[in-house]
Amino acid sequence: MEKRQKKVNMLTLALGIALLPPIWAVAAPYLGVEVGAVALICAGLYVANGNNQKDALKIAAGFLAGDVWAVAAIFVMEKLPLPSNVELYLTLFVLGGIAVLIGETLPKVFFTPAWLCGWAIGLTVMGPMKVSELGRMPMQIGAAMIAGVFYVGVGVDAFQKFLVRKL
Repeated sequence: MEKRQKKVNMLTLALGIALLPPIWAVAAPYLGVEVGAVALICAGLYVANGNNQKDALKIAAGFLAGDVWAVAAIFVMEKLPLPSNVELYLTLFVLGGIAVLIGETLPKVFFTPAWLCGWAIGLTVMGPMKVSELGRMPMQIGAAMIAGVFYVGVGVDAFQKFLVRKL
């Protein structure tokens, strides 16, 4: 029985992954989100946390805080009159430390790994840009983060559980 259950779990997960994330990938540009793949990264962290729906809000809050943190880091680095490698180190040192202190002080609000991951995502996408060039990019990243946690992460998990119950 256990072998059959593993196979059912694997096949229903494969169907969920094959069906739902591609819908987001196709729909994202029509929704004004040019960075749809960010959703897949965020869903990955949600899954790595054990598909815990009770943590979805604080994971999403962590990702959004990381998005804000990326904009703050870009702003700070643009204003500091230091060599770029020194600016980068100091900004990561200070903001990284503060993010951990806030996240770990408010663990019911923020999932610290999501905050740090969201910050890294934001810096990867927006790092080469100047603050004046960011436009709607932080909002696009935030939308993809929310889609990743709730549509891809929670959605695929719920879809799979539904199929398993039916089989």
